[in-house]
Amino acid sequence: MAQGNLVARPAWGRNAPALGLVLVAALVLALVALGLSQQRKGLPTGPDGAAATAGVRPATPMPTVEPLVLDASKPDEARRLNAQIPFSTAPNPAARPFHYSGGEVALARATDCLAAAMIYEAGDDAVGERAVGQVVLNRLRHPAFPKTVCGVVFQGQERATGCQFTFTCDGAMARRPSAAAWERARGLAAGMLAGDIYKPVGTSTHYHTDWVMPYWSKTLDKVAAVDTHLFFRWMGWWGTPAAFARSVAITAEPAIVKLAALSPVHRDDAVEFALDGAAGPLGGDAFPPLAIGPEQVGKRIGPGKLTAVETGGNGFVMTLDKGGDPARYAEAAARICAGRAQCRLLAWTNPRETPQAFPVAESSLGSMSFSYIRMKESGLERMLFNCDEFPSAPRIQCMARRLPAAQTPRLLADERADKSGSALPAPGKLAADSQPGRLEPALPTIETIKLRVPRTSATTTLTP
Repeated sequence: MAQGNLVARPAWGRNAPALGLVLVAALVLALVALGLSQQRKGLPTGPDGAAATAGVRPATPMPTVEPLVLDASKPDEARRLNAQIPFSTAPNPAARPFHYSGGEVALARATDCLAAAMIYEAGDDAVGERAVGQVVLNRLRHPAFPKTVCGVVFQGQERATGCQFTFTCDGAMARRPSAAAWERARGLAAGMLAGDIYKPVGTSTHYHTDWVMPYWSKTLDKVAAVDTHLFFRWMGWWGTPAAFARSVAITAEPAIVKLAALSPVHRDDAVEFALDGAAGPLGGDAFPPLAIGPEQVGKRIGPGKLTAVETGGNGFVMTLDKGGDPARYAEAAARICAGRAQCRLLAWTNPRETPQAFPVAESSLGSMSFSYIRMKESGLERMLFNCDEFPSAPRIQCMARRLPAAQTPRLLADERADKSGSALPAPGKLAADSQPGRLEPALPTIETIKLRVPRTSATTTLTP
């Protein structure tokens, strides 16, 4: 009877462990084959060979944007070497349409900046201009670049060489395009800021002519050629559409003094100092101190407006152009402080958060965007960035996060004392306080405590 209650098993049940191993092995082989297939297709893969999930930022650091240095001394050799670099066989998806969100003045300035990049880089050629314009907008949407159109185009303009778009620092802007060519470029730029895209270059963020050979040519994916220009994107996840923002909210564009001759919207009668030229080394300033005083408050100085001057003229508060080039902020700060024995610049990009006077309240420091301090006698020079706002800044130059102090909770006795109008008795004075003699040192504050790490053969890492 008991035997009749047993459940009959299929014949393969007796070999289940062996079959399970076979299934696991088959699954592993399938995953490996999938990873190899994705690599052949050029899709980004993780360290284990699995495809990177779309939209998920990898652990690899963001690529750095180095100053552009080109060698044009051997054009024939450059063309030969460029021809040896194969085009990527991976998919080359088109960029998403971009729609500008700024106001009338911001849009006019953005159109001028984009048009300048297009005509000075590609000439009066509609195809080449649109290709260049697409790269500018791709950079605008990538986290490694500034977040205004003018900030992208004129990134590094203060350098004698090494700017991101060579026309902004090589003297090319001394030659003005014809009125007709300029209006054609502005028309193309306006179209791209309203959603027009140039598909062939995809998500390219770099390009160069085929008669120069940048050092980065072999480290990026070559995806397209437009006339004599070659277009590249970053390898891996940082070059895929997932790395680019769907939209960029722009409320203001900086005025570009170099464009004032082409467009009245870049003329600013309130510009007090253009800050041309670098400040030079800390120990030997190349410029005398700028005469910046309370009378300049509210006027433009370099990449922003002055909002406060400390008594004595050694401290400054500024509102910087939002989305500008962080390197330009640093150059401007060094120039403003040049020639001063000691100096500090505190800057915000949000006008509503910018303090209007010294001393600056502690509560305002949490929203600060950039700071610079120099003490010539001691050789101290330090600049810090709010890395939530400027994620591409070196980590060593990131400001410490400032958390608001928690309020001390009120005790029940405090509430009762308030209601009764009575107060707790003041504590009695200790006998030691009334005895003369040498006082013992106070307990160390947070600022004076130093960590003592015993020396070991292994490297010790302290995480703040």
